[in-house]
Amino acid sequence: MASAAEQMAANMSWGAFGKATELRQRIVFTLGLLIVYRLGTYIPVPGIDANELRAFMDQAAAGLGGILNMFTGGAIGRMGIFALGIMPYISASIIIQLLTSLVPQLEQLKKEGEQGRKKINQYTRYGTVFLATFQAYGLAASLEAGGLAADPGWYFRAATVLTLVGGTMFLMWLGEQITARGIGNGISLIIFVGIIAEVPAALAQFFSQGRSGAISPTVILGVLLMVVLVIAFVVFMERSLRKIHIQYPRRQAGMKMYEGGTSHLPIKVNPAGVIPAIFASSLLLLPTTLATFSGSQTGPVMATILAYFGPGQPLYLAFFTLMIVFFTFFYTFNVSFKTDDVADNLKNQNGFVPGIRPGKKTEEYLDYVVTRVLVLGSAYLAAVCLLPEILRSQLAIPFYFGGTSVLIVVSVTMDTIQQVQSHLLAHQYEGLIEKSQLRGKRRGGKKGPARR
Repeated sequence: MASAAEQMAANMSWGAFGKATELRQRIVFTLGLLIVYRLGTYIPVPGIDANELRAFMDQAAAGLGGILNMFTGGAIGRMGIFALGIMPYISASIIIQLLTSLVPQLEQLKKEGEQGRKKINQYTRYGTVFLATFQAYGLAASLEAGGLAADPGWYFRAATVLTLVGGTMFLMWLGEQITARGIGNGISLIIFVGIIAEVPAALAQFFSQGRSGAISPTVILGVLLMVVLVIAFVVFMERSLRKIHIQYPRRQAGMKMYEGGTSHLPIKVNPAGVIPAIFASSLLLLPTTLATFSGSQTGPVMATILAYFGPGQPLYLAFFTLMIVFFTFFYTFNVSFKTDDVADNLKNQNGFVPGIRPGKKTEEYLDYVVTRVLVLGSAYLAAVCLLPEILRSQLAIPFYFGGTSVLIVVSVTMDTIQQVQSHLLAHQYEGLIEKSQLRGKRRGGKKGPARR
């Protein structure tokens, strides 16, 4: 039999959405800030030769330039003020989270509640400024070396660094505002909108190649079918769980005896989400971005990197796979699912896994189960991220379609829909509480016969 929450969720309709005023305001606020982000991608960085940049990006669109353009929502193709995107903030966040699990001082900060969280957020912002400054200077020097700067020199480099770092920090602020006052995770939505915004132009270019005969209709149908199958596979895997049975013993409180209950501990097949894919992609994009924009001035070291670690190359695919597997295990055990903390929480709540002693034995059992689940989860992440890369390099698809983009789009969509449903469910609960209070007031308002 369905629970009350499930019955209420099934009764959700457009009428319920129309009555949820706060939810509508949050959605409008989120859409407004996302429009601001999209407008900012069209504001150019000063000192860039627009014609040279356009010719360069047209040439690089099928390779690394297409990857960068997809992740930045087209800002890097137009060299807008948001050309670095939100990736420096994501990289800094991941680094701080990993350091929190390794450095005792940071781990102690995390346990201090709100004040500790604010301090960690401050360190994350400092890390974002440092990474953004480093990447912006490297990008400015590469643009200058590639002949894309209208007036090369230190003034151009300083102006480019200030503009790009300011754009990244503004995007970080936008994401925090969306998370606090809007709907969904702001940082994830910014990446999501950047990817979705480039899809129509990429599809138009893809179909135009088919009309001109450069790509056969069979390849077009195969690519579209592959996209649908990959999306369905990602949705299935992201909803997959390994449930561990949890038993709670009977307990006595005063004169009452409470029966023991049963529950389950859900372990996702992919507890780390898209973090491993994003972090692996950022590591691979950093050196090759500089090499790509350097043009003919590329040195022997950068030339070697491009030759062996370019998109579709065997070493690129091997390194990408290793990084995805490593970060899946590392991030899960150190951040998203710490088995020692879970075992301690179960022990404090008097819960136990049937047949397993609480404490250390439970922690070892959880390590065993999570490790086996992560073998499947890391293989799934690697397959989704590498399959489009291999097909794109083999079929010469003229736009970038990556598994990381699909993971981000599907995960953010599912998370946002879930948050919308949670707000609607909370609104329905509030409506029921208000109705019950009104009924109570009406019944209490009727005066009975006076007693004498």
